Amino acid sequence: MLSARSLFQEILDHDESFRLFCSVAASGEAQGGWENGRIAALVPPGERALAPKIARHGADEDKHGRIFRALLRRRGLEPVPVPPDTDYTMLLERRGIGLAHGRLRADEPLTERDIVVYLAHSRVTEQRAAEQMALLRRHFAGHPALGRAVRMIAQDEDNHLAYCHEELLRLAAAGHGRTIQRTLRACALAEIRVHRDVSLAVMARMGRILGWPAPKSALLAAGIHARYAWERAAGWRRMVTLTMPARRNALGGPATPAPEPA
Repeated sequence: MLSARSLFQEILDHDESFRLFCSVAASGEAQGGWENGRIAALVPPGERALAPKIARHGADEDKHGRIFRALLRRRGLEPVPVPPDTDYTMLLERRGIGLAHGRLRADEPLTERDIVVYLAHSRVTEQRAAEQMALLRRHFAGHPALGRAVRMIAQDEDNHLAYCHEELLRLAAAGHGRTIQRTLRACALAEIRVHRDVSLAVMARMGRILGWPAPKSALLAAGIHARYAWERAAGWRRMVTLTMPARRNALGGPATPAPEPA
């Protein structure tokens, strides 16, 4: 039976597929760490109180990248270059989603609108990350090699999502509501397309590594397309709603260290 658990277990059990999975994940997390670090350094004067939370977000992302690289080292594996068509972060930037890297490399302070764009982009991508990690936590929280790392990353992603909700609601109350909703919708529609394309690219590579028969690869591709159709029709709305989280000030403290076993 083809299920999320059996699919990931197959990827986990094969060195080359596990190597690709961890390499793609580590690269994306490291990129997120750099982006958040630059944004924290360039926060406008009126939003300086947000800088420590953005820095904490970046520290968490850096930590996740280290965790995935450590998982590779435990198997005696080295990271592989990330194929361009699997680079989720770069593909989003090319679609104009989030703050451009050229803007972040400059030393000019960001504007309040830039902060709105950053938080809206984060709210959408953290929704995806939190859902994916919840899936892994459900199936692999007790795994002897992965369990602790999965639980920690999943908790961090939940915190990131809560932080985005809380800060966007604060900015909406300050008069940015229409800009926030417009930006969230544009981010969500772009993200679901990029996620579809990256998922298809990753699954195609996994299929070649693991020698999947054509019917299995076709079934997985059909599932990815069906998910996209649902998200394009209605599922994107879950990425644009804002609700005050149960946990307030989720990024108000220092980042937790990476788990030693990883």
